[in-house]
Amino acid sequence: MHVTNFTSSPEFLCFLVSKVLIDPGGASCHVKALVTCSGTNLMLPNKPGWLAIHQAAWYGQDTCLRVLLSGMINKRTERGESALLVAISKERLQCIEVLLERGADPDIPNYDRETPLYKACERNSAAMVAALLNHGAAVNTHCIQGWTALQEAVCRNNMEICEMLLKAGAKHNLTNMYGISPLFTAAQSGQLAALRFLLKHGADINSQAADGATALYEAAKNGHEEVVELLLSQKADANKPGKTGIITAPHRRPERNIVSMLIQATSKTRVCRTGISPLHLAAERNRDDILETLIEAGFDVNAQLSVERSKLYEDRRSTALYFSVINNNIDAVRMLLAAGANPNLDVFRPLMVAARLGCIQTVTLLVEHGADINACIPTHPTTFPAVYMFSMKYLPMFKYLLDHGGHALSCFDCIYGNQPHPPVETSRLFCEMISAPSICRWAGPIIDVLLDYVGHVPLCSRLMEHLNSYSDWSVIKDKAAPPRPLLQLCRLQITELVGCQLVKKLPLPGSLIRFLKHQEGPVDDC
Repeated sequence: MHVTNFTSSPEFLCFLVSKVLIDPGGASCHVKALVTCSGTNLMLPNKPGWLAIHQAAWYGQDTCLRVLLSGMINKRTERGESALLVAISKERLQCIEVLLERGADPDIPNYDRETPLYKACERNSAAMVAALLNHGAAVNTHCIQGWTALQEAVCRNNMEICEMLLKAGAKHNLTNMYGISPLFTAAQSGQLAALRFLLKHGADINSQAADGATALYEAAKNGHEEVVELLLSQKADANKPGKTGIITAPHRRPERNIVSMLIQATSKTRVCRTGISPLHLAAERNRDDILETLIEAGFDVNAQLSVERSKLYEDRRSTALYFSVINNNIDAVRMLLAAGANPNLDVFRPLMVAARLGCIQTVTLLVEHGADINACIPTHPTTFPAVYMFSMKYLPMFKYLLDHGGHALSCFDCIYGNQPHPPVETSRLFCEMISAPSICRWAGPIIDVLLDYVGHVPLCSRLMEHLNSYSDWSVIKDKAAPPRPLLQLCRLQITELVGCQLVKKLPLPGSLIRFLKHQEGPVDDC
């Protein structure tokens, strides 16, 4: 029976090479003896696909390398790594020099197409880069992601390596698979020294990535203030649009100082053409500091999203005010309204959003600045003010809206009158809307409040059904029955003639003014 001699196996040779760490002289002699006398096949890999040469490079055993190099200097592992690439990954400079002196190919990549030079830049080692360049390594090879050695050196802000690469013929205008150049990388990662170096050597300051972004855009987005300042001083174009049409400045999430710098270089006319204002983004992200800066700089608080951008939102929002209201950001709402924001530009009004959120403070701010309480939703028309759909569960808010001009009479309009109503399918009529399961439990109090703002009105059969459903609500039916009190009719007549906003200026006693203004009870805050 044939027995394999373990001492002649490649596994033993790899094991022996690793032991040079313990006994360099003795182990290297054994390696030499195995190679020259025992017939060990150096071309057979061990299980991971490594040859003894890779093991020697890994452990930095240049003495063993000199013995092992014959005939297999450029052999690769299962991952495509040559001994040179292994030595560079472990930063074994002496091994690197031995391999290069014995003719190792400096350009053999691994299966990710990372060359030894690329790896040396990744390890941030000027000595390894110099050794490779001295042996003719190609400088403009792309890895699988499209990065070059120069781009890797720029990412690490290593000027010594960058200088060596450019002298060796590296091109600073090559881009990776995303269209990103070394200059873009320097700006994106805030590497000021590398950025200055590339600009000095003629890199295009306004080059764009595949998505249209510029170096200035990325520096601003990532909050690199000094980089933004340098780019602007070198005439970077702050108005260069990307494929999406968004101007680079001052979008996304820059710091306030950066925004201030960019505003000076940004054309408001160009911003208008993009279909989105930086005010929208500041409001959407609750950046009150940026919002204030933009308002002070004169950006239009009533700028609306383009139709295409508005369609990206299910509610078809269009103004910065809407973003602030839906975020329940009262400070931003106050700031925008004080600067002249119109609360009536959106299809679905900010007032309706505030009512749905249940915040009387925002509702009050909007009404005080001219929000139309009686507006309807064009896509969902109703015979009554649409805001009522979102406020009736909160009676103080509902009453506030009625006090400030909300129509009440339209709530009693019903095409069916005393006749039986069909099953509820829509909420176009008030009596249908109040019959929804989520609202009908408050039907009595809601009708009771409404009756304070109308004169003689008939109650349709659907409203009567609700009032008959609970014994305590019978007094509400009595309240609606004619004739209505003369005092109530007089209040309605005076309010209609003077207007609810001017009632408080009438030369009348305070108690009468309070009666006219329906101020029998306080309005709670949110």
